Amino acid sequence: MKKTIKIAISGALGKMGTSLIKESKNFKNIKLNLLILKKINKKNQKKLKKLIKIKKNNILIEDNIKKNKNFDILIDFTNPKNTMKNLKFCYNNNKKIIIGTTGLTEKHYIDMKKKSKKISILYSSNFSVGINLLLKLLEITTKNIGLESDIEISESHHRYKIDSPSGTALTLGKKIAKTLKKDFNNISNFEKNTKKYKRKKNEIGFNVIRAGEIIGNHSILFINKEEKIEIKHQAFSRKTFSKGAIKAAIWINNKKNGLFTMENVLKK
Repeated sequence: MKKTIKIAISGALGKMGTSLIKESKNFKNIKLNLLILKKINKKNQKKLKKLIKIKKNNILIEDNIKKNKNFDILIDFTNPKNTMKNLKFCYNNNKKIIIGTTGLTEKHYIDMKKKSKKISILYSSNFSVGINLLLKLLEITTKNIGLESDIEISESHHRYKIDSPSGTALTLGKKIAKTLKKDFNNISNFEKNTKKYKRKKNEIGFNVIRAGEIIGNHSILFINKEEKIEIKHQAFSRKTFSKGAIKAAIWINNKKNGLFTMENVLKK
């Protein structure tokens, strides 16, 4: 794609924001045009200068997205409240948006779906190629042995992550439930360690670890009387997520409207 795509990043000094800034340098058709920070001060400006040459690249810095519309696509990995405000701005100004924020509710998803009738929105709980390939393996495994197996989803993340289970773990669970043609809410168990517990048939159990600086580990166990299958994914660097998000931005650039996922981006 020859056309230059102007990108804005919300939460530019967050863990994903800094990773996105670094990764944007590796895409020739991407122009980092706007960085949105919570606070603009000397300390934060100094941090940004270490990441990228602001003046040389004519990059704008704002503390509120409403102050600047000079971008084509916003990439947002912040928090639900901020993300939904940014989504509203993009909707009102006909801008495309990539959302990687976790902790979004069904109400948020309904709002995205409604707004996607006018603008292009790409939402994913995980932007790594590996996780999206894992989803395909998960579907095949579930179709073959899901009904006869006990299923456990385990996830580990850094100690600062607030939402639990992770958005990715929930996506994995929903993929299993959909493949089994069952209601996710009816077959999920998040409370195994808080009460007396006896496993039910076709139940999906969830296990969560929050510790250290773990970027993201996910595993799914299928255990029946004859065998055990374990499907695992481990992220070594946030680069895998930022690279996926920028590829998603390039992919969505020629989409007029609609609600998309990374599965759409990777579809062959």
